[in-house]
Amino acid sequence: MRIYYFPKNSLRGVAIVFLVLCGFLGFSLLYFNNAGIASHSREPIYQGNSGEKAIALTVNVDWGEEYIPAMLKEFKKNDARVTFFVTGRWAEKNPELLKQMSKAGHSIQNHGYKHLHFNQLSEAQAQEQIKKAEKIIEEITGKRSRFFASPYGEQNKKLMQAIGGLDYDLIMWSIDTIDWQRPAPETIIKRVTNRVHNDAIVLMHPTDPTVKALPGMLNQLKEEGYKMVTIEKIIIDKDNKLPDEKDKTRK
Repeated sequence: MRIYYFPKNSLRGVAIVFLVLCGFLGFSLLYFNNAGIASHSREPIYQGNSGEKAIALTVNVDWGEEYIPAMLKEFKKNDARVTFFVTGRWAEKNPELLKQMSKAGHSIQNHGYKHLHFNQLSEAQAQEQIKKAEKIIEEITGKRSRFFASPYGEQNKKLMQAIGGLDYDLIMWSIDTIDWQRPAPETIIKRVTNRVHNDAIVLMHPTDPTVKALPGMLNQLKEEGYKMVTIEKIIIDKDNKLPDEKDKTRK
């Protein structure tokens, strides 16, 4: 049997190289793991960044289907395209109406399967809600949703991870009509027209006061030179930041 002897300096060199490689491997694993997590973390979108004189009217729908035909009529009359965030359970109950909304050129996006408190759900539960609604929407309209509006406007780290993991963006708002409280139509009009700005995202719901407010609101917005477009038209990238606004109430 042959016995080999290595100089101490050589052994020390090998040990140093080994330790350096181990350290590099550990750093690489940590870096890429964190990079993967970061890629799933997205900021909520409160307004667009197209730079155009355009606004996105959004309508969150889990009820109020009796008001939607009248809303569609006003949108058509004023050449407005809007974004409907619908729950999956609502879509299941109203497939023909949803088809009509989509065929009219409006964007159909995701509001979860049920109108739940998403900040109380795990990441897996939130994704299940979104994917279930996505499947139903796509089966009815033939189009995949890619934007999500959380019920009650809730958000937390787990939800942002869940949304990012599904390649969705969370849509919030820069103007809230608070129409779910059923204020006077004139109040809804003022809440929008007094605060309107380029790339605004306006939050609405299908209510009787909203329907009555639409003719005056849409007419005034057009007179001021605004185009009413879907959410896809005002979002150019994902670097949208929170505007200087304090109205964060939502139903």
